[in-house]
Amino acid sequence: MELLIQPVLANAFMYAIDKATPEGKATIIALAVVSLLSWTVIISKIRQLWRASKMSKKFFAAYRATRDPLDLFRKKEEFDGAPAFEIYFTGAEELAYHLKNNPVEVKSRTKVTPVSSDAIQGVHTDMLARSIETKVSSASFDSVRVALERSVSAEGLGLEKGMIVLSTAVAGGPFIGLLGTVWGVMETFSGIGIAKAATLTAMAPGVAGALIATVVGLFVAIPAMFAYNFMVTRVRAFTQELDNYATEYATAIEHAYVDNRPLADEISEALKRLSPKEPDFENSLELDASR
Repeated sequence: MELLIQPVLANAFMYAIDKATPEGKATIIALAVVSLLSWTVIISKIRQLWRASKMSKKFFAAYRATRDPLDLFRKKEEFDGAPAFEIYFTGAEELAYHLKNNPVEVKSRTKVTPVSSDAIQGVHTDMLARSIETKVSSASFDSVRVALERSVSAEGLGLEKGMIVLSTAVAGGPFIGLLGTVWGVMETFSGIGIAKAATLTAMAPGVAGALIATVVGLFVAIPAMFAYNFMVTRVRAFTQELDNYATEYATAIEHAYVDNRPLADEISEALKRLSPKEPDFENSLELDASR
């Protein structure tokens, strides 16, 4: 049955194209170009999204296996194709810059959580934060946060790149085909009016040649529509995932590498660093009182 249907459809298709007017053929050529562009985007975006999904799983597994937000950066591990890794690298690079150029030295603090409470959630992260002596100020952390937001926007735009071609094919394909059909029908009826021969034999070739433009327009729009809906859903999911990860990563950096001590402690430590050889103020008062 399929062997009988396919030649009939092929013959009808070729017959309609052969009888199409020059305007109809120009419309079909334009639709063919749009179809080529849309299929190029479909194939490239499917490969991009598949690779992004695959590499993102590897990156998140590696990232959550360590507690130090800069561990993967120091090990120089790479996860090409993972949008979240690009956000991680941008934030880590900005943080490393401020740790090198605008450091805040903090004396290591002793652990205040009892050893018996290791089961408490977050205790190991707290130990990491207390063991890090070189941190950054809140102003420097604002720069890191801005870099993360900029990277999230850039990766979102990268995921959406090319989608305009599919939306154009979905919205414009049928209308371009309809334009070719209406134009072809107009030419057909104009020829019949001039020839004054309104017979089915005279009308059929022109109408068939005109309708083929609409058929080609639908062939262009339908695959693009399904691909566009699928990819828009995937891109939105990726974008939401990137927003969540950027917030999570910023929180991890703030907890481990941002100096959040009270202002009084910062001033006290700064004074001690400036005058380490001066006697303690309270001891000097006691010495004066004894005299």
